[in-house]
Amino acid sequence: MNFTDTHTHLYLKHFNKDLSQVMQRTFDAGVNRVLLPNINSSTVSDLLSLEERYPNQCFPMMGLHPCYVSKNVEEEVSLVKNWHNKKKFIAVGEIGLDFYHDTSFAEEQKWAFKEQLVLAKKLNLPVSIHCRESFNEIINCFDELNFQKIKGVFHCFTGSANEAKKIIEYGLKLGVGGVLTFKNSALAKNIRAVKLGDLVLETDSPYLTPEPFRGKRNESSYIQLIAKKLAEIFNRSTGDVSRETEKNVKLVFGI
Repeated sequence: MNFTDTHTHLYLKHFNKDLSQVMQRTFDAGVNRVLLPNINSSTVSDLLSLEERYPNQCFPMMGLHPCYVSKNVEEEVSLVKNWHNKKKFIAVGEIGLDFYHDTSFAEEQKWAFKEQLVLAKKLNLPVSIHCRESFNEIINCFDELNFQKIKGVFHCFTGSANEAKKIIEYGLKLGVGGVLTFKNSALAKNIRAVKLGDLVLETDSPYLTPEPFRGKRNESSYIQLIAKKLAEIFNRSTGDVSRETEKNVKLVFGI
């Protein structure tokens, strides 16, 4: 079985001491490809270094993460656009809205999100969308841009069944990660409202580690745990999960 981790931050400092071992465990677990969303201008160098080290397995995205939007938002978005002019990336990401901790830069977040959605449309690239406490605002951004169909992934989906259906109506796939395995999560029930063909796998490592390793650093090899849980929920084999989600990776990212 082959898997793709469609959202992982393996280039971060959390992996500095044992990156080679982490990558080997990833490949040994059948995770042959990892997609790497950028955070902001400070992470670009490490992102591209990891791609250079594993060019056939690591596929970087370029975008500005909403949690890192601040007063210099125009400069950061300009840098994102410049990088897309200089180099080919697998997607525009990680982009979106996050109003969980701080809404000080809510308008700047919306502006950056819409600018990057337009960029993705122009470049015919998929997007990786981050959403926290901002579902309605994200849908409003789609509608303000008159984007009725969007290619990409709604990363780390943890919403309701109705929200899942709404996202799929826009043409997006749902990124499902470690939250699916949490005992107190409603995601396992809500995800039954959609089909396996609407989903892709992700870890968001080093964050959101699945059970039984919750509380420890996450890594891409744990995709197998998420696949196993999905197989239980849909009463399918892990082989089916692999085949269906890999088809979706091909549809969205072209790899």
